[in-house]
Amino acid sequence: MVTRGAKVLIDCGFSFKQLQHRADRVGERLDDLDAVFVTHEHGDHVKGLGVLARKLKIPAFMTTGTFARLPGSIAEVPNVEYFAAGDSVHLDGLTVNTFSVSHDAGDPVGFCLGYDGVKLGIAADLGHAPNLVRLRLLDSHALVLESNYCPDLLRCGPYPPQVQQRIRGRFGHLSNADMSVLLSSLAHDSLRLVVLSHISAENNDPALVVETARRAMHPRRVELVVAEQHQPTRLFEVLP
Repeated sequence: MVTRGAKVLIDCGFSFKQLQHRADRVGERLDDLDAVFVTHEHGDHVKGLGVLARKLKIPAFMTTGTFARLPGSIAEVPNVEYFAAGDSVHLDGLTVNTFSVSHDAGDPVGFCLGYDGVKLGIAADLGHAPNLVRLRLLDSHALVLESNYCPDLLRCGPYPPQVQQRIRGRFGHLSNADMSVLLSSLAHDSLRLVVLSHISAENNDPALVVETARRAMHPRRVELVVAEQHQPTRLFEVLP
């Protein structure tokens, strides 16, 4: 998230070189980042964390449970700032509110970022969305929500039964239907943008995800964007 104050990165699942390449493609720079915030310790969220933190000499904010389970391949993260789920972190006018989510990780969290009256809610990698998650995301002007799998495509797909069970479980990922229920409960007239993320290439269809989200938002007309795995999304300006 880029503001007139702080500039922060949420997770760092790419190598430093790949992250730099993607930042260049959208006209951004990494060397003016102020901090990175980590949702949880899985490799697709922290692969480049150590190199990023060491090269840029910026703090990495995470829970103690996440830090304890960081993969050894990350090596040193020199400046770790700890928070507990439910805490708020303040950086140069930006407020980062944290909340617990259910995922098979050490102490995973979601984030709501607020700046100058604008609220961005982020909830990805969670097996279900209890009322706590909904309450934290209420009144967001923009949302990043997981829509990981279609149950029918998952059932008929290439994953073995134990992996399917993990994905469907309460500590796995949100299905399209789960996303739809959550999104419907968060719809309001000031919601401007919904980015649908963590979409499985094997167990989902982007067109199905968009159609499911569109039905959940009806009759409101909100910009819906699918975050692709192999290229960056464009930059968005969100106003209150």
